[in-house]
Amino acid sequence: MFIHGVLFVVNPKEVVKYRKDSLMWARHAQKSRGFLDYRTLKRYGHKDQYVSVYQWVKKIDHDRFMRKHHDWLVRKSKAKVKVLDYYNFKQLDSLRR
Repeated sequence: MFIHGVLFVVNPKEVVKYRKDSLMWARHAQKSRGFLDYRTLKRYGHKDQYVSVYQWVKKIDHDRFMRKHHDWLVRKSKAKVKVLDYYNFKQLDSLRR
């Protein structure tokens, strides 16, 4: 499993727009092959920081989605945000209740 996260700084006045934009991205990702899950998270202990986290079956699925939709979705997004960093993870172990 491949997990991709994007860490943002979002002005409090832009949070509603950011959350709508995030769901727009997630809805498009949901239609793509290999998409598993999406989450918007607020980072504790860090002012105005949020992360959008996507789970994919394989990294190639994520890469295909980004090649096809990234620029168009950036143009459609309304919130003014600052990207702090990108994170890519490969899941090794999992335990669920």
